[in-house]
Amino acid sequence: MIPFKKFPVFLFFSLLIAANAANAEDAELSTPAAPTIAASAYILMNYDSGKVLAENNADVKLAPASLTKIMSVYVVFREISNGHLHLDDLVTISQKAWETPGSRMFVEVGNQVKVEDLLKGVIIQSGNDASVALAEHIAGDESTFADMMNQHAERLGMKNSHFQDSNGLPIDNHYTTARDLAILTRALIKEFPDYYRWFSQKEFTFNNIVQHNRNQLLSRDETVDGVKTGFTDAAGYCLVASALRNNMRLISVVMGASSPNARANENQNLLNYGFRFFEAHKLYSGKTSLAEARIWKGDTKNVQLGLAEDLYVSIPRRHYNDLKAVINIDKKITAPVKEGTKLGTVNVTLKDEVVANKDLIALKSVEQGNILQRIYDSAMMLLEKSDGQ
Repeated sequence: MIPFKKFPVFLFFSLLIAANAANAEDAELSTPAAPTIAASAYILMNYDSGKVLAENNADVKLAPASLTKIMSVYVVFREISNGHLHLDDLVTISQKAWETPGSRMFVEVGNQVKVEDLLKGVIIQSGNDASVALAEHIAGDESTFADMMNQHAERLGMKNSHFQDSNGLPIDNHYTTARDLAILTRALIKEFPDYYRWFSQKEFTFNNIVQHNRNQLLSRDETVDGVKTGFTDAAGYCLVASALRNNMRLISVVMGASSPNARANENQNLLNYGFRFFEAHKLYSGKTSLAEARIWKGDTKNVQLGLAEDLYVSIPRRHYNDLKAVINIDKKITAPVKEGTKLGTVNVTLKDEVVANKDLIALKSVEQGNILQRIYDSAMMLLEKSDGQ
């Protein structure tokens, strides 16, 4: 972790990420443009920072086909994490689930199947029947489950998505975007790392039927560990992929490609571009003190300031030494202050371009001081104000 340097008088801190940066040559940012991608829409995002490295038509609303199942699985994972559902719970297969067309897990009507098996059937085999079975088990019917999907989409900031079913079969008013799918995938990996491993599983056997994961990149590139394919006539061939190389994870989304090979190739092109020309760095840890500020009328004289979560940046390669970080702290902080209250900002720039801007928060609550402390600080604040005039 790189310490901040404190300057007197002013309530801000500044830092050159490398001490010798001032003497280094002022190299230009010369990252090549992203490759041409033959698809209706695409996006490439850094997982840690959320920085978009390449995009085209990323906010155009498109039919997602089975990419819908990423949201369905996310909802199921949330239900498991909050204790409403368990992996070994048994789900009774309905007539509707059994007769759902398209890609199937081959569950049989009336049988009881474990939630874990159904999840693998959705993730690995892209089973529409398994998606419907889980939706009905959790919400009673698929329509109510779709309402849950939309609530999570809104909470995650997926501004251009609306779901009508759990599996992505064609239906009116069912759409999402490349950007929203990247946001969703980032949340899924971050919140459920233990379950995410299933997305890298290359095959799954159920009912004595072996089915292979349709994500061709799992076999082509050992750094790829997910995520999901999709296809309908309306959507074209789609793929959300994620890869981890040298501790940097990228998420790529390609929608509307012309064939299974094309969706794999175009995702590979995006991933290779991102790993070749960009790098990611963790600059500061969350919940760790980065600065200390004077607090008035409190039961202590200082409040520790830091970030709510780790701060990562994604930058063009070979420009780490050109990063600058500045802390700005609010003036005249007065108690009481609750933990998590915003009291400033951390701003990171590269060649005067902002690459990260995060809230600086109180790491602990500070209560009001006693009457004598408050009277004394009130007098000192008046003196400081008069001295400044």
